[in-house]
Amino acid sequence: MENREFVSPYIPNTDEDRRKMLDAIGVDSVDELFEDIPAEFRNPTLNLPAPKSEFELKKYAQDLAAMNMVPGDYSCFLGAGAYRHHVPAIVRQITSRSEYVTSYTPYQPEVSQGTLQTEFEFQTLCVQLTGMDVANAGMYDGSTSLAEGALMAVRVAGGSRVAVLDTVSPTYIKVLEIYTACQGIEIYVVSHKDLDLKEDTGCLVAQQPNFFGYMEDMAALAERAHSQDALIVAYADPFAMAMFKPPGEYDADIVASEGQALGIAPTFGGPYVGIFACKRDYIRQMPGRIVGKTVDTRGRTAYVLTLQTREQHIRRERATSNICTSVALIALMATVYMAANGKRGMSHISELTYHKSHYLASLIEKIPGYSLPIEGTFFQEFVVRCPLPVAETNARLLERKIIGGLDISENVPNGMLVCATEVNSREEIEAFANALAEIGSGA
Repeated sequence: MENREFVSPYIPNTDEDRRKMLDAIGVDSVDELFEDIPAEFRNPTLNLPAPKSEFELKKYAQDLAAMNMVPGDYSCFLGAGAYRHHVPAIVRQITSRSEYVTSYTPYQPEVSQGTLQTEFEFQTLCVQLTGMDVANAGMYDGSTSLAEGALMAVRVAGGSRVAVLDTVSPTYIKVLEIYTACQGIEIYVVSHKDLDLKEDTGCLVAQQPNFFGYMEDMAALAERAHSQDALIVAYADPFAMAMFKPPGEYDADIVASEGQALGIAPTFGGPYVGIFACKRDYIRQMPGRIVGKTVDTRGRTAYVLTLQTREQHIRRERATSNICTSVALIALMATVYMAANGKRGMSHISELTYHKSHYLASLIEKIPGYSLPIEGTFFQEFVVRCPLPVAETNARLLERKIIGGLDISENVPNGMLVCATEVNSREEIEAFANALAEIGSGA
């Protein structure tokens, strides 16, 4: 057989091909094509190490991983958006099956009934958790889910402004600003003291519990937003929804949440799954995918992608989002977790988390030099004012194999955002409080 070089019909393989492509684009050179990229970032010199064998590479990766300070080796009281909860063995047992590990967008329903059913179950459980009418099959994560919620609210209510309560996570606000930067939408921050929304505001965004861990009066916020012809977009913690009043009961219009706590380890920030739910009236403006349940020609139960108003499927100007990556595997983890624990189990975990965080707070507020500067009801996180800078306090805690809270000194002088969940034992909690007392005594 003649040995011929494979030539791709899609890649310009000759100078003549490249010239034709450049002429079609309307540029004179490849450098001109990429001139919008700063010169220092174009074709940089890559400082790559020498090649390694498989054995050497594995050892190198293990050495790098050993440099991390991780929960398990250390007791951990860090939350701020990613939380540690016990993950039952059944979650990994089911989701590690080969038919699930490679799950992707089920474009062909006739061969994707299993995947479609798990996504339908995920939607159903999210509706029960949030108390809303409908939920989609998942977003990238909580922060992008919230940003998509704000964009959806503007489409529904109109306007070109989004008001964000000043107790929303600064990280989420940054993501929201990025999502709206090219949409002609203004993001502005409001406080509880001044909730008069600007004209042309489509929605008010609030977080429950808020960034500092404390519960908001969401019913009052929803009423205030609706009185000014704006929607209320709630970012709600899943376990707080299992213990306190869910968004559907305080008249939220759109709900976003981070599903990481539901059976997914923090894993250094992802991959996660965003929960997204809303009132039935707004379903056609919902981003992402919605799986529906129906029957086939023989009357058997069948599942199908009912709504998928993405750029991949319809005209861009009519698309509700450009979300592409499927989060079906992560959503399945959350589904198995919620189904395995059930309503009573979810409530029990929430109660354990609530009581352990409050036990920790009761110990810390008795330590000389420490205080809890914010009053109100909190769930799993609370703010501690330390006698020493938080960076120094956390460094000393690490020497004791304790991962402390988040440094929020920009918001509260010497402020530390501390978290405790059901996985923190009494011994860990008391050791943390004792360590803070020892560190504070030298202030």
